[in-house]
Amino acid sequence: MNNIKGTEATGGGPRTIKRRGFLGEMSRNWSVYMMFLPVFLLLLLFNYLPMAGIVVAFKNYQFSDGLFGSEWAKPLLSNFEYLVNSDYAFRAIRNTVLLNLLFIATGLLFEIGLALLLNEIRGKYFKKVAQSITFLPYFISWIVVGVFTYNLLTDVGVVNSIIKLFGHEPIDFYNSPGLWPAILALIMRWKVTGYGSVIYLAALTGIDSSYYEAASIDGATRWQQMWYISLPLLRPTVIILTLLAVGRIMNADFGMFYSVVGSAATLYSTTDVVDTFVYRGLRLNGDVGMSAAAGFLQSTIAFVLVLGSNLIARRLDKDSALF
Repeated sequence: MNNIKGTEATGGGPRTIKRRGFLGEMSRNWSVYMMFLPVFLLLLLFNYLPMAGIVVAFKNYQFSDGLFGSEWAKPLLSNFEYLVNSDYAFRAIRNTVLLNLLFIATGLLFEIGLALLLNEIRGKYFKKVAQSITFLPYFISWIVVGVFTYNLLTDVGVVNSIIKLFGHEPIDFYNSPGLWPAILALIMRWKVTGYGSVIYLAALTGIDSSYYEAASIDGATRWQQMWYISLPLLRPTVIILTLLAVGRIMNADFGMFYSVVGSAATLYSTTDVVDTFVYRGLRLNGDVGMSAAAGFLQSTIAFVLVLGSNLIARRLDKDSALF
């Protein structure tokens, strides 16, 4: 360690000040580093070590030969050629992006709206009850949600029973793929809006109440206070959460699509996403290389989208960008 000579302000004599290095910092804050250790191990085991599996996308993978023993694909990008030339792969990528954009847009609308409404509730007990009720669907399994959806939308389901009561013809939902983007968006909002509004509600409760008091003195209504105070101060949180959502735009919620849509091939034109496409290819064809190539392409597109979105966010508000 380097030593720095200094003079005591009161004693007058020289003293040696030790510049602490990394080891010294660890010894002083060992409890903090011990708290970080489980997180570091999880990141290492589940995020960084599996990155070695990227090579599978460039190999003719054989289970008997293992990860590094399998031969390289000839040509090297042959696993990607299938994805580029396949209409089904393009359809899955298109559906993934469009559906996630729909989920992001509706998520911003519903989650911010719910957070604003909960923030306006003055009764403490009623506010807790309302927040708990909206939060509860998040804990329901997608399998259960899929069963509910099927019983609602079948020919003899609840929705068609109500339609018949009004003298209209029932709707064949499972042969109407055009309806399913809206159906999936409604199901997603019902399940995760309460959970997603928590961060926005926390940001709202952190706003200094003097802003609202000053606006109230100036004669601003509650709607005006929400529009001119709450929403502008929520902008950094909205930008960050939107950037994080864009980073996952190529990762569809496999549990939702597999449980709600299942193997209904008539709906694939609007509901088949990259995750279900990869799963189906791996299960039916056993082509590990093609599935790995799809996953690698999925991650690459998401990485580019995050960089592009962050660049746009930096130009709009430098302090709200991720990096």
